[in-house]
Amino acid sequence: MALISCQNLHIAFGGPSLLEDANLQIERGERVGLVGRNGEGKSTLLNIIMGTVVPDGGEIIRDSGTRVSLVEQRVPEGLEGSALDVITSGSLQGMTENHHAERLCSLLHLDPDQPFSDLSGGQQRRALLGKALVCDPNLLLLDEPTNHLDLDHIDQLETILLRFHGSVLFITHDRTFLQRLATRIVELDRGRLTSWECDYSTFLSRKDDLLANEEKEWALLDQKLAKEETWIRQGIKARRTRNEGRVRALDLLRRERADRRERVGQVRLDVQEGERSTAKIVEAKQVTFGYGAPDSSEPRVLQGFNSTIYRGDKVGIIGPNGCGKTTLLNLLMGELKPQEGTVKHGARLEVAYFDQHREQLDPTLTVAEAVADGNEYVSIGDERKHIYGYLQDFLFSSETARQPVGSLSGGERSRLLLAKLFTQPANVLVLDEPTNDLDTETLELLEARLVAYKGTVLVVSHDRTFLDNLCTSTLVFEGRGTFKEYVGGYSDWQRTVAARDLEQPTSPGAGFKPRGSKAKRRLKSDDDKPKRLSYKERQEWTSLPGQIEELEQELHEVHKRLADPAFFQGDPGEIRTVSQRAKEIPEEIETAFDRWGELDERA
Repeated sequence: MALISCQNLHIAFGGPSLLEDANLQIERGERVGLVGRNGEGKSTLLNIIMGTVVPDGGEIIRDSGTRVSLVEQRVPEGLEGSALDVITSGSLQGMTENHHAERLCSLLHLDPDQPFSDLSGGQQRRALLGKALVCDPNLLLLDEPTNHLDLDHIDQLETILLRFHGSVLFITHDRTFLQRLATRIVELDRGRLTSWECDYSTFLSRKDDLLANEEKEWALLDQKLAKEETWIRQGIKARRTRNEGRVRALDLLRRERADRRERVGQVRLDVQEGERSTAKIVEAKQVTFGYGAPDSSEPRVLQGFNSTIYRGDKVGIIGPNGCGKTTLLNLLMGELKPQEGTVKHGARLEVAYFDQHREQLDPTLTVAEAVADGNEYVSIGDERKHIYGYLQDFLFSSETARQPVGSLSGGERSRLLLAKLFTQPANVLVLDEPTNDLDTETLELLEARLVAYKGTVLVVSHDRTFLDNLCTSTLVFEGRGTFKEYVGGYSDWQRTVAARDLEQPTSPGAGFKPRGSKAKRRLKSDDDKPKRLSYKERQEWTSLPGQIEELEQELHEVHKRLADPAFFQGDPGEIRTVSQRAKEIPEEIETAFDRWGELDERA
């Protein structure tokens, strides 16, 4: 007999059904990944299985003696006492002794005597996991268990769950976590639960095939319906049985079409690119920073940090919670000043910032007011869009647009902040934990847009797949205020460290591959170039920004002429000259930018 059997579940909260004749069985010892878009009802399903939500229809059948524990997505309010007290509160009378809770504290790297209210978000999540595990459940329900956990603790959680002897049903948008843990994928889509007996990567390819077949079937149905509607409007020539049967078949087609639940549209993300910046974005030299006085013995958050970030780089920042990743971002962007060392910025930087706590969103404003600052329209490139139409691109209905920000879920707030972020042109995007709470489809779309983005991206994230797919380099915290740069994303860093541990480098920099001409410039010795600008070079350095502006204005005028159809009815020689100039100017601008960056570095 199955551990848990959900039969014909139905529940709705005023809108379309979240669950509609949904069926699910969970067998002993399996780990089931529950996937689906934000708002589909995944958390509701967990609460129904837990017994805290009663469905409108259907039933839950449990095997005798089955114990179920749930770790919710949000930390419950009002939990008091120490970390050990919270974990112990999950035990059943007479089922566990204090040493079991203490062992869980040690396993989860928690101080048993530390007050729960003083723990970080990630530590509180781990304490709640301990509370769920202390009663030795047969079925463990996890709602976004990796949220607010750093990479080390995600690895530890994976190890714990792989060794767990019971069954696990978990919701997550962490694709690496899904791939490593799930023995089966269950998808909640438009009220229906579908089981896929495969791992996550296989599920993705099979799901694409299923959706393609669904589109074909719907197209055939629509075609048949249109043909029958044409027939009925021409009038039934005779009351023959065959015609009556055809009318009944048409009624069935109409009902089938009316009952069809279309998939919710995909978020439409368009990153507005700002003006072209200089080749060098940020240069940090021997940066040291701490929150104590410069002469105090308090450990420094950053110690002797050096890095140069160039236009087009996609830089990931990796490290445990509390190590100083956000502080590093603020130092690089000039929001904080170093106690020692220098941070120098390139010219024409237009920075857009995504903060992990979503503090840019005022919870008392409506969704529309938060994005458009009370205006009726927003400007996206050369286009003006009504705020309601723009918000629909991010899957916010006109009703939701009038609701306060404080009523939104975590995933909705993340989407809203992206909507606000992308109303402003930028050539540098600073993203602090942008992946938290986003569903997989939106996350993959954001990923694709950032990869195609020509500007510079600095991102703090614990999403390993996101880092692998996006980053050209990573800055990794290695203790005592030290961040070290590695080429590539998370997996590249892991491989480099593994190789370094196996074979001690014989020379400085061994095992590190410079990436192209930019990396060569970074590793170039200061002795290879003069220390100061000559008088002529200083004049060139001063005049180059003006020359770049003139070239950009000329390019604008050339594009205007080429956009005029009447221009191509004129002199063929002039047409060739102007067309050739349209190709030459961008190269001249690029050369001027690179030259200015070189001189600016030396100046």
